[in-house]
Amino acid sequence: MAHDNNGLRSGSAMPLELLRTPPPKERADAARNRAAVLEAAARLFAEHGVEAVSMDQVAAAAGVGKGTLFRRFGDKSGLAVALLDARERVLQEAVLHGPPPLGPGAPAGERLAAFLDAYFDYLLEHLALVRMSETATPGARYRIGAYRFWHRHVAILLTTAPDPDHTAHALLAALAADHVAALLPELGEQRMRSGLRHLAQAAM
Repeated sequence: MAHDNNGLRSGSAMPLELLRTPPPKERADAARNRAAVLEAAARLFAEHGVEAVSMDQVAAAAGVGKGTLFRRFGDKSGLAVALLDARERVLQEAVLHGPPPLGPGAPAGERLAAFLDAYFDYLLEHLALVRMSETATPGARYRIGAYRFWHRHVAILLTTAPDPDHTAHALLAALAADHVAALLPELGEQRMRSGLRHLAQAAM
């Protein structure tokens, strides 16, 4: 299948760089409130667990009104998405510009295996937050901008698959936070990591 200079198959919507939308500029007071809220939320989530913390508690700890908090983030899943944003961008930057095999320069199969391994690391570190962001409403996972980025990256690497887009969704399904959280106690980290590598090999 033909590829353009960005590595995308002909007819693909946009390069990966354009899927990584920069955050909009904020007023100084809004930026301060946002930073205070995210700092408070991160601290409370770390101390008490995501499920145990209420939006009221976050607002009080951040020193902002509940109305401000709800207008800006909507609900706790919106907070989770905002907290994950910077962490996701680190992984996205490594995919786009980092050293191989995660970054450009390695064979597609090696890059796919490296990405699944790196994303699994990221997921284990932030499992509760990712799970909340992905399960807040039906289909929430697939509306998150980061998911579009991950899917496009995996689909680009699957040049030999009969249907790269579908296969990319199928591979990423194994990394859904709810799925991983349910199976991790039974299978363990190493067994799940090994299974992801086998999936990557089978998909190429």
